[in-house]
Amino acid sequence: MSYVDGFVLAVPNANKQAFIDFANTFDTLFMEFGATRVVECWGDDVPAGKQTDFMRAVQCKDDETVVFSWIEWPDKATRDAGMEKMMQDPRMDPKTNPMPLDGARMIFGGFRPVIDIK
Repeated sequence: MSYVDGFVLAVPNANKQAFIDFANTFDTLFMEFGATRVVECWGDDVPAGKQTDFMRAVQCKDDETVVFSWIEWPDKATRDAGMEKMMQDPRMDPKTNPMPLDGARMIFGGFRPVIDIK
């Protein structure tokens, strides 16, 4: 069964195109290292909740938008190997390719699908 990495992050609105360019660069690396699909979604209808919400989860500021992303892998072993390659790849060096967002506020995790309706 497949494996999914999920991400929620806040991106400054002024950096939208920089984020898209950054994601295009790094998402192709995920594909190179075994991912089967990468999706980046710019927030469009992200309501404020009464107890919690996406904005509070990443401390989204007024001039930022929540981004929801995921990477699909064929299995966890491929994901683990792919992530290890990503972390060792010199193209990931933040000195030469800085993220156009505050990575400290990104939340992420790996998930095993339990339902997959197509």
